[in-house]
Amino acid sequence: MGLSILFGIFALGLISGMPVAFALGLATVGGFLYEGLPLFIGFQRIMSGISVFSLLAIPFFIFAGELMMQGGIAGRLVRLAASAVGKSRGGLGVVNVASSMLFGGISGSAVADTSALGSILMPVMKEKGYDADYAVNVTVTSSVAGVVIPPSHNMILYAVAAGGVSVSQLFLAGIVPGILMCLCLGIVAWYIAVRRGYPSEEFPGWHALLISFAAAIPGLMTAVIIVGGVLSGVMTVTESGAFGAIWAILVTTLVYRELTWPGFKLAVRSAVRTTALVMILVATASSFAYLLALYRVPDNLASFVTSISSNPIVILLLLNLTLLVLGMVMDMAALILICTPIFLPVVVGLGMDPAQFGVIMMMNLGLGLCTPPVGACLFVGCVVGGIRIDQAVRTIWPFYCAILVALMLVTYVPAFSMTLPNLLK
Repeated sequence: MGLSILFGIFALGLISGMPVAFALGLATVGGFLYEGLPLFIGFQRIMSGISVFSLLAIPFFIFAGELMMQGGIAGRLVRLAASAVGKSRGGLGVVNVASSMLFGGISGSAVADTSALGSILMPVMKEKGYDADYAVNVTVTSSVAGVVIPPSHNMILYAVAAGGVSVSQLFLAGIVPGILMCLCLGIVAWYIAVRRGYPSEEFPGWHALLISFAAAIPGLMTAVIIVGGVLSGVMTVTESGAFGAIWAILVTTLVYRELTWPGFKLAVRSAVRTTALVMILVATASSFAYLLALYRVPDNLASFVTSISSNPIVILLLLNLTLLVLGMVMDMAALILICTPIFLPVVVGLGMDPAQFGVIMMMNLGLGLCTPPVGACLFVGCVVGGIRIDQAVRTIWPFYCAILVALMLVTYVPAFSMTLPNLLK
């Protein structure tokens, strides 16, 4: 009964349009009152949930991504990608994917990727004769690279929720799957461009490519500082995030000189707003997870899944389907915090490394950002592209399939995600 009350209040909150964090908090209060537990225990869980040193890296990552969006880094990465891969048939679609791989790997945000690159590339693609739905679909789905390729603040949330998982191992585990996913999306983007007869671009020459690369190096160094600092052990993830934000300020103000005072204030406001949302989710989800553990939900779910089938292939397929469905109806950060304690014991029991499951979760829930009814990237992409959501969804399925192919490879072939972490232990 207590579990029914917990999930019932949470579901009613979501259906009524209540923010996820408030729905989690209200459901937790209901569960505590039903069980007769002192509410101060819930408050202790809230405070302990956000009193984690690693979480300090999240505002730095978010702030660095906002600075990049306002300070000209995105435009230079687009020019680099256009110089390198823009000459193929429908080259701007491939450029879009390559730009997302570069920008998402620096900003760590799928929504920022969609907004920044969409504002730059979509008008150009339309001008060159590309259909609006194609431009939106490529931009939206390729933005998932932002949550898979490090640095990613969602990976930090997973590390906290998983308890003791190394952030550096997670970062390493996400590199190859992120590149693999972008390769699959690039192939689909090229194939559709050929089928629709979109134009090709001229190769600007090696000199122009070198110039574009040189101009993009200061921006690319942001990712090197953040990821390299963590992987080398020289800095903690929080310290590397702080240095990355400082470097982003220096690059956008002193090197590129495109970060204006209004742009800086906008970056600060956006970073504060996003950080507040994430921290409220972390706080309320910690109390919610306490009740899940009290009701032995992880153990019961593991028993239920293994009772359906003892075949690891079937179990992993069921977990993927569950995460995909949940990702369509709930916020990504909340799902990471809620689902990790529930599903992680199941996959660990199958012999899967927690870092591999972290990448699988990022890809699953990242796809949820591109699907209705709550896909934030899909909404942003359609607004920037000037089309309705139903117009984009009708033709987006080949890009969904590309991500699903990459997801299945990462799920059933551990080498894709675990080779780099095992080599660099």
